Amino acid sequence: MSQFQIVIPLYPDVTHLDFTGPHQVFARLPNTKVIVASMGGVDVVADGLTFSNLADLSKVERCDLLCVPGGFGTTNAMLDEAFMAQIRRLGGGAKYLTSVCTGSLILAAAGFLRGKRAACHWAWRDLLIPFGAIVDESRVARDGDIITGGGVTAGLDFAFVVAAEVAGETLAKSIQLGLEYAPAPPFASGRPELASPEVLAGVQARMAVGADARLAAAHQAAARLEPAQ
Repeated sequence: MSQFQIVIPLYPDVTHLDFTGPHQVFARLPNTKVIVASMGGVDVVADGLTFSNLADLSKVERCDLLCVPGGFGTTNAMLDEAFMAQIRRLGGGAKYLTSVCTGSLILAAAGFLRGKRAACHWAWRDLLIPFGAIVDESRVARDGDIITGGGVTAGLDFAFVVAAEVAGETLAKSIQLGLEYAPAPPFASGRPELASPEVLAGVQARMAVGADARLAAAHQAAARLEPAQ
């Protein structure tokens, strides 16, 4: 029986927890190979950590599941035609298309989310709209074989949903127990509706930096899809 192959493509300024959280879960799936790759196999810096010894994304022949992480580098990645060509190639042959956080924008820019429900980080959700995706505010959203997680830490919940799908619920629960994943956050501020007005305003102000450029990039990437429709 051939191994189930998962590919996680990295790019500059990716958020490391977007992929290291799911990777920890995926690494414990039986008969599964997880490939972390970048263009040319170059090192990738992610929030102060450097990831090396990566596979060359263009040389990865195929995958059963494509898992695209997000990060502040998402908008540049969406406009990188060489990178996006590999996303389209691998995604086009994958059984499952998945993402964490703003990684769903990359799936959308590849043309995979038109008319599909998808999750995204709360501050970036509206950028899915130019691509014809349906914004889903769930922590983990599923539309057929497309599974997307919300912001950053939702990647763990997302990974267990994926694990249950590909290896069964019992095994997914066993991995959850082995990792002692029993979240009990010290503060009720992990979503906009839970945070205090003061905390929410501060985070919104920081997220607003560069928002116009991100919106412009989303429209530019969406416009590239139109001739092929």
